[in-house]
Amino acid sequence: MKAAVVVANEDVRYLDIDEPRVTKGTVKVKVAVSGICGSDIPRVLENGVHFYPIVLGHEFSGEVVEIGEGVTSVKVGDRVAGAPLIPCMSCGDCQKGDYALCRHYSFIGSRQQGSNADYVVIPERSAVVFDKSVSYEQGAMFEPSTVALHGVLRNDYKGGGTVAILGGGTIGIFTLQWAKLLGAKKVAVFDISDERLALALKLGADAVFNTLKEGFAEESVAFSGGKGFDYVFETAGVTVTMRMAFKLAASKAHVCFIGTPHHELKFAPAEWEFINRKEFRLTGSWMSYSAPFPGAEWTMTAEYYADGRLKFDEGLIGERIPMHRAMEAFLKFKEPGAVKGKILLTNHI
Repeated sequence: MKAAVVVANEDVRYLDIDEPRVTKGTVKVKVAVSGICGSDIPRVLENGVHFYPIVLGHEFSGEVVEIGEGVTSVKVGDRVAGAPLIPCMSCGDCQKGDYALCRHYSFIGSRQQGSNADYVVIPERSAVVFDKSVSYEQGAMFEPSTVALHGVLRNDYKGGGTVAILGGGTIGIFTLQWAKLLGAKKVAVFDISDERLALALKLGADAVFNTLKEGFAEESVAFSGGKGFDYVFETAGVTVTMRMAFKLAASKAHVCFIGTPHHELKFAPAEWEFINRKEFRLTGSWMSYSAPFPGAEWTMTAEYYADGRLKFDEGLIGERIPMHRAMEAFLKFKEPGAVKGKILLTNHI
């Protein structure tokens, strides 16, 4: 088969490689769409892979073309999204249903060959079937949707409160939608891009704030009723929004860091003191899984996409690029601001 293979740093080649074989309990998926995740960028551009050569890709969808012995929940012809985590299922964390905390896991497109190829073989339980009314592009966006929903659930979220979402990227937009779907009174999205903020308004935000504009903090607190926000979700993974989360939180608020920082993060004593004075709860969120595996995050995404409650918009997509041009796609990330939205690598199916 053909695959976009990372053979060295900044070197992705479209090569002929052996087609993966189905084994007991697995299914073969003909890949239609494979999204480029932010975590893939340093793997290609900063020598960040576990080994060479490797086929990346873990946000994907396609059609089941073959099933292994013992497979009962998936059939040939099903449309599926792939849940890329492969937990050991036997350690203490897995036994508690905390699969993302497994220390003995594998991961499709990182620790084993992924979906930037014609075919990928995955465990039966990782194949999430979705309705034929749901597009393959939506299917490739299951993973970011589930990351967002997992963060909402991790934050002991209940409807009726005010919500601040820091970061209007793909994860932030899905966090916005889940917060609204699960009963938020009002949701505000914060970003530096007017384009992303316009998309947030289109997909349900009650207010948006460009954090580069003077006075946004005072305006946002007024929007919250003068007390700050009951729930704060940081989705950008940058130091400025992580500090901002502490300032925007109301007393007794729930604050969740979904974004992953890539630089050192320091708080001044007065900033850190917000935790004491406001007595807010701070938690992190990692990946997108719960029991029974892969969890409600995945089944709800499939259900809410199918009945139209979870919206998919063209504005979520930055560009569609054929799989054979994968290297060109990754090089776009070397130019600051060049990528606006998710880049999807596509195969003919």
